[in-house]
Amino acid sequence: MAHKKGQGSVRNGRDSNAQHRGIKAYAGEYVSTGSIIVRQCGTKFIPGRNVKRAKDDSLFALCNGTVFFDGQSRRVNVKPVEATVPVA
Repeated sequence: MAHKKGQGSVRNGRDSNAQHRGIKAYAGEYVSTGSIIVRQCGTKFIPGRNVKRAKDDSLFALCNGTVFFDGQSRRVNVKPVEATVPVA
């Protein structure tokens, strides 16, 4: 009796979905409140001004503004946009 397997499917043909980590908003880009700036595993980037760290170590903006990096490009900050006041 032959022990040849048929031409069926591959036994270990499973793969996990990509995590899509990395910087989502680069320096000089405008971000709105709550938008994600960096998706990361661990704290490679640390939050600076107007930035908070989420439970999964993602960094997100606390206000509308422009992203900038400092401290050997490891600290992420958001410079708030000045509110334009109408002159009467």
